[in-house]
Parts: sequence; C-alpha cells; structure tokens
Amino acid sequence: MKEVVSDPSFEARRFRDTLGHYASGITIIGGLEGDEPVGFTCQSFYSVSADPPLVSFSVMTNSTTYPRIRETGKFSVNVLSSGQHAVSNQFARKGTDKWAGIEWAPTAHRNPVIADTLMWLDCDLWAEHEAGDHYIVIGRVLEMSPPEWHKHEPLLYFKGQYRHLRDQGTQVG
Repeated sequence: MKEVVSDPSFEARRFRDTLGHYASGITIIGGLEGDEPVGFTCQSFYSVSADPPLVSFSVMTNSTTYPRIRETGKFSVNVLSSGQHAVSNQFARKGTDKWAGIEWAPTAHRNPVIADTLMWLDCDLWAEHEAGDHYIVIGRVLEMSPPEWHKHEPLLYFKGQYRHLRDQGTQVG
C-alpha cells in the first residue's frame, strides 16, 4: 500500500471545484441491516466491466453508513431520476432517518430499491480498495431493473447544483 503524504501547497478546495465541472448522476447506495434499510447519497459511481458485470462507487473512509452495508456483503445502486432532489438531500444528511417517507421494495437479494428511480442494480461486494480518504468499492451485478422501469430522465449534479437534461434535438456526428 502506498503511503499517503499530503502536499500542504495543494489547494483541496480548488481541486474539488475543478472536478465539479464534470457532470455526474446521483445514486443512493443501499442495503439492509437486519430488516432495516440503510443508505447514503453517492455521485462517484461508474461501470467497470461487462464480463463479469461489475460496477464501482467511492465512499469516504469516515462514512458511518457504508460499514453497515459492507457487513452484509451486498448492496443496491439506485440511480435517481430528475424529480428526486429531495431524496438525494435526505440521504446526504447525517443523524436523520434517511428512509422516512421513502417508498421502497426489496430485491430478490433483499436490497432496497427506491420507487421512481431512473434504474437500479443489485450487487454482491466484489472488492474494496482504500484510496486516500475514500474506499473504492466494486460490486458484481446480480440483478438489474427491467427495461420497462427506464421511463425517467436522470438527476444530474454539475458545478455544485442539481441539473436536468434538456433535449435540444442536436445530433452529434
């Protein structure tokens, strides 16, 4: 493992602001602890491999929710749709009942799927790597939302604000 040495001259806020120019979707990573759902807002999510089907997300090492999900060895990824700003905000708060008023149902593997999301994935924990102040978590996809589920537009995050797609009918290429 590499030793992490901070460069005091590096401007962390400027780095974060610069990366904010990369638009991303918003997800809720979820799991069940006993019969109680747990979860957190995450915008660092991406696909890794088609064969085997792998996805990844990053979470801060000081997260209090992720260790509870890690213990189960499985998780769901709920990609939020354009009307779910409040859901994103609710799951980003610490010390509150994140699932209050949230409609959800369990997958076949007992992970929570939030109603009206853009799409969802159900995963087994495949690997975890420590990277600075985050863990990079890789999951093997076991199940995913059916095609008829995909009827919404995505909720996007860009330059510190929620955004929506605006279809201008522009074709590329």
